[in-house]
Amino acid sequence: GSGDGSAGPAPEVGAVKTTEVAVLDEPIMLLPRPGDDHLWVAERAGLVRRLTVDDDGSLTPDGDPVLDLTDLTTTESERGLLGMAFSADGAALYVSHTDPDGTSIVAAYDVADGDDGPTVEADTRQVLLTQEQPFPNHNGGHLLVDGDGQLWFGLGDGGSGDDPDNNAQDPDTLLGKLLRVDLSGDEEHEIVALGLRNPWRFAIDPQDQVMWIADVGQNEIEEVNRTPLADLPDANFGWSGYEGDQPYLDGAGRRPDDPVMPVFTYRHDGDPGGCSVTGGVVYRGTDLPGLDGAYLISDYCGGWVQALLADDEGAVTPVDLGLEVPGPISFGTDADGHVYVLSAEGPVLRIAPA
Repeated sequence: GSGDGSAGPAPEVGAVKTTEVAVLDEPIMLLPRPGDDHLWVAERAGLVRRLTVDDDGSLTPDGDPVLDLTDLTTTESERGLLGMAFSADGAALYVSHTDPDGTSIVAAYDVADGDDGPTVEADTRQVLLTQEQPFPNHNGGHLLVDGDGQLWFGLGDGGSGDDPDNNAQDPDTLLGKLLRVDLSGDEEHEIVALGLRNPWRFAIDPQDQVMWIADVGQNEIEEVNRTPLADLPDANFGWSGYEGDQPYLDGAGRRPDDPVMPVFTYRHDGDPGGCSVTGGVVYRGTDLPGLDGAYLISDYCGGWVQALLADDEGAVTPVDLGLEVPGPISFGTDADGHVYVLSAEGPVLRIAPA
């Protein structure tokens, strides 16, 4: 199924709608903190806010920002506060951001619970990883914590276009890689997979033990990969020898012998069309049973939302959800599995049954 609908009839997912639940400043990450009934949001300019979930589902910022990184980053080009995750016990907050020079940083903060709610203790900042960036685009930046408490981090290929230094295929740089971050801050970070251009964003489905990665394309083709976690070590997703499922650059060391091919692609000038894939969360909520196990994606220019449903063999069927979102840049979930689409223009939209 490369986006041509050849994977058989579309599953019945039921009608859905979006409801605007907040308007924020370029929200880029939204997630629950374990043991906390609020939601936490990261805004690209560098603020982390805690949000009260009102009875009608709307999200209201709760007091002042809990963390202010605006002096430590910049929103030039594709830079900024790009990722956020919590440790399994909620006692640590992990953030990924570019610094004013553009270097990618992963840092950890202690989160303390007090009578007035949790506090992110700014003076506990511990830098876990730094990676210089040769260009201001393709920073990746997504973070997630898996069921074992491991912190995953995705880095783009360093930017410009066509990966001029072939970073994605170079095993000696973290650029263009999917990593497991060493939380002590002094060991080597584990490169789990390579050959990525700009993974934005990825998700682990704990039920199926698979990793979904939305990887932004170059000029023509956007791609989504789906790989069992057991097959991930040393997986090579092919960039820049391949763009999507098509051969691309063929210079020395660019085209791997055994690339992992995407399970879904679409062309910029095709249907549904667009310019830059936006991943993505796996739906495991209860109010949209037809979407159970689906990986939701959008496109920054296309503004549509599609659900990718995998069968037992891993073949993927895309289902268009009939939604329109302005400038979608990320997805989020709450503790109950409800899914939100985050717009670069500010709206936070919850996907719900129509």
